[in-house]
Amino acid sequence: MKSINFDNEEKNRKPANFGPFRERLHEIIFEAETPAGKLFDVVLLVMILLSIVVLMLETVPSLQAEWRDTFLMLEWGITIFFTIEYLLRLYCVYRPIRYATSFFGLIDILSILPMYADFLIPGAHSLLIVRSLRLMRVFRIFKLDIFLNQGNQLVTALRASRAKIYVFMFFVLLVVCIFGSLMYVIESPTNPGFDSIPAAIYWAIVTITTVGYGDISPITNTGKFIASIIMVLGYAVIAVPTGIVTSAMMQQPGKSSTQSCKNCGREGHEADAVHCKYCGEHL
Repeated sequence: MKSINFDNEEKNRKPANFGPFRERLHEIIFEAETPAGKLFDVVLLVMILLSIVVLMLETVPSLQAEWRDTFLMLEWGITIFFTIEYLLRLYCVYRPIRYATSFFGLIDILSILPMYADFLIPGAHSLLIVRSLRLMRVFRIFKLDIFLNQGNQLVTALRASRAKIYVFMFFVLLVVCIFGSLMYVIESPTNPGFDSIPAAIYWAIVTITTVGYGDISPITNTGKFIASIIMVLGYAVIAVPTGIVTSAMMQQPGKSSTQSCKNCGREGHEADAVHCKYCGEHL
């Protein structure tokens, strides 16, 4: 089997203008292994929390009436900070498009767009609450490796199990359609809540997921019997996906690090990894 020369690939991929300054900038922005990197992440974390608090307080009528201008100034100041930070992230990675289309890249851009969209759609800035997703970096910032590792294992397990979960969800969809249609036939003559098949399917979904809003309920003995069967099946809806994901998690590798690849921007590498397991870039 032909071996892969990562060093040569790195030279081919690395931009010619990617000098020591951009390397250092990447280390500060994307890594939490150095004091400067950790300080940057802590400042970023404080700004995210401040943004969320301001957004929540702004919705309080009494505070909004008195501090409206202050809230607006803070929101724009934080948005400009995040805009500069996002541009710096794109600047200090080898492949900006890869980072921009990654999970955290999309979250970063979505955390600033609502404020600018507010010019076209009044009230759109309320969607800035999406910034709370950036708090997931707290595990990397404070080296909570056990939580970071478990989170990576969960994501990997979900990806590995997605085919089985799709099949199971398709089966559940068929079940609620069949039982919903059956309940419509049984209950519709005497129960106004089951006046259509879609309404009956809605009831079946609510029942099989064990939510049970109670806004629609069967009144016939036959309907109640079928409802009991669906309620029991509801436990399988919880148990089966849990078992699938748990089985996949048991097969996942061990501890991961907080290193971020300069080429593809992805994390989740093993603690002793030298090269990115996704693109082969030297870490």
